[in-house]
Formats: sequence, structure tokens, C-alpha cells
Amino acid sequence: MILNRRVAVVLPAYNAAKTLERTYAEIPKDVVDDVILTDDASADATAELARSLGLYTIKHEHNRGYGGNQKTCYAAALERGADIVVMLHPDYQYTPRLVTAMASMIASEQFDAVLASRILGGGALAGGMPLYKYVANRMLTAVQNILFSEFHTGYRAWSRDVLLRLPLLACSDDFVFDNQMITQAFFFGFWSVQSVYSVSSL
Repeated sequence: MILNRRVAVVLPAYNAAKTLERTYAEIPKDVVDDVILTDDASADATAELARSLGLYTIKHEHNRGYGGNQKTCYAAALERGADIVVMLHPDYQYTPRLVTAMASMIASEQFDAVLASRILGGGALAGGMPLYKYVANRMLTAVQNILFSEFHTGYRAWSRDVLLRLPLLACSDDFVFDNQMITQAFFFGFWSVQSVYSVSSL
């Protein structure tokens, strides 16, 4: 909890058994009140491992896609009373150690959303992002004229108000979901900020 606001970390997972435990171990338990994992019909033991770690776990019987998985994450976090929701991919490409900083920026009521970036500071390639993805990400950002260095970041924090007001069910269930959600946030006039961070070393 930060400034009397309940903090939830949501983990949209697909075949994440190899990296889940390491990711979870670094989530700051002193400020995080709830950790929710949604397993999008993984072929490995992601859901079983999550339950053994004590995470609130939801398993899709059929794959719903990247966007569909996030929709389940956010709905569960709101239902469980989260005031601040941090979405973190459990593949350990992102360091969980910035959860406190990102959630604090929301709790301060200065920002509605925080998007972390692997691009700023040059950490993406060092952290294992393929060169073609790095170049494509930079081109997409330039073409769409969005002032964020990593449009498809898997590390975001949202206020409860944002998640309640955005019509997320209208967004795609595939990878376009990220673009659509950010576009909705701009359309609704929410303030966002970007945080610089170093990627995890696998």
C-alpha cells in the first residue's frame, strides 16, 4: 500500500514457468498488496507454479490472446479492490524493482499512467530485445507520433480511475490492444509519464 492506496501487480502470462518465480521474488512485497496472474492457456506449468507461490491465479481454458489476457488481469484487479494496478510481464525482461517508483507516481495524483521503457538509456538490446524488434518499435513510435520511446512496453502502471473509465472491452484481444489502450487514455485526457529503467539480465 502506498499513501493508503491498494497496489496490485498483474502478470499476464503465457508459458512463463521458467521465469515466473524469479520475477515474483523481486516484486516489492512491502508495498504490493496483491499479485494476480492470468494464465492464457499455457502449455507448461505456469498456473500450477503461480498457485504454489501463493498468487491469485486465473487460468483461461482457451487462449484469448494478448489483449484478452490483459482484460482479465485488469478486471480481476479492480474486482479485488486495487487503487493502482501495475502490469508486469513475468518473462523477466523487465525488472520488478521499479514497481514502487511507478506506483508512487500514480499515488501522488500527479499522473494517471506510467509507461516504463527499455529503449531509453539503451537497455533494450543489452537486455535481450532482438535488433529487428528494437528498430520496428522505434519506427512505430515515430510514425504514430506518440511521445513515448517504447510503445509496446510490457511494464505499465494505471490508476483505478483510468481502468474504470476506459472502454477496454472494445479493444482488440490481440497485440493491437496496447496501441488502442494508450489511444483511449489520450482521448479521455489522462496524464501520462514515462519512466526510464534498466532491463533485467537473464
